Amino acid sequence: MQVTETPASQAGTITIGDLTVNRMAYGAMRLTGDGIWGPPKDHDECIRVLKRTLDLGINFIDTADSYGPHVAEELIAEALYPYPEGLVIATKGGLLRTGPNQWPVDGSRKHLEEALNGSLKRLKLDQIDLYQLHRFDSKVPSEEFLGFLQEAQQQGKIKHIGLSEVSIKQIEEAKQYFEVVSVQNMYNFGEQRWNNVLSYCEQNNIAFIPWFPLNAGNISAQKAIKKVAERHNASEYQIALAWLLAASPVMLPIAGTSSVKHLEENVQAATIRLTDEDLQDMPLPK
Repeated sequence: MQVTETPASQAGTITIGDLTVNRMAYGAMRLTGDGIWGPPKDHDECIRVLKRTLDLGINFIDTADSYGPHVAEELIAEALYPYPEGLVIATKGGLLRTGPNQWPVDGSRKHLEEALNGSLKRLKLDQIDLYQLHRFDSKVPSEEFLGFLQEAQQQGKIKHIGLSEVSIKQIEEAKQYFEVVSVQNMYNFGEQRWNNVLSYCEQNNIAFIPWFPLNAGNISAQKAIKKVAERHNASEYQIALAWLLAASPVMLPIAGTSSVKHLEENVQAATIRLTDEDLQDMPLPK
């Protein structure tokens, strides 16, 4: 019997600690209401999206306790538990939710412990494969939140640890407590201020998970993306994702949506190969 290659697998693979996943992944933030607050408008469509990720070859799903809050994690468990072998669910902690689009940082031990235990319960897991710290909290001594993560890993609640929105200095500080296997920073063709962190991740075999892959605020970037998209008869979002895949071997894009149609379109980005002409219009990071 011939095995058909899935779209997500055409992006190649990446290793996160001892976990190997396809480089086209899914971000669950959009499985919520407006302002990433409350339940989604179409619960059943969100369940279909999550089930469809597996059909398309996606085996890495990124979420957080703050999405909803709690909504995205609950939907993942509803749709996919018991989880198929090889599926990696990464979640995050360290933000409070006080209303739509409100994200106060809380890196206190008390909050992180509640967040982690809540994520384990909602996801129906004994151990989270990848737990990411949402932010360094300037109001809390770093040894408090880094030390908590170290202890949680030693206790077996977390397998691997990642960081989000961090500098090289912060990664180096965290490495005094545990191995950092992933960094999730805002990054896209039009927003490359973390190029130094991306280079650091390449040199240290750390997965780089870009969030906000299409920056609508950068006009020149948008024009370049549109030009390349027309050349490939593809959507601008597909080209933005294809560029991320081309930008670095440690890049792990997480395309998020609450629509099966958009999910299928996004994952097709893994099949697009940018040409030299494309890369003149959309140069790769140096």
